[in-house]
Amino acid sequence: MLVVFVAILVAIAGVDETLKIFAYVDLQLRYAFIRLQMKWMGWKLKRQLVKDTNNFEKFLKEYNND
Repeated sequence: MLVVFVAILVAIAGVDETLKIFAYVDLQLRYAFIRLQMKWMGWKLKRQLVKDTNNFEKFLKEYNND
């Protein structure tokens, strides 16, 4: 099925255009993966900042009491 699809693409658009389509799909998949990694890093950073904020507030209370 995939071979037939590629053969039809080559017949209609030509070899160069078919390769451009595959390059475009490859870039889109890589970009989607990078966006997913960025979201994951953002979530991780947000959790870490919440923890650090609590620790910093605790530190300020102790510092002001001394």
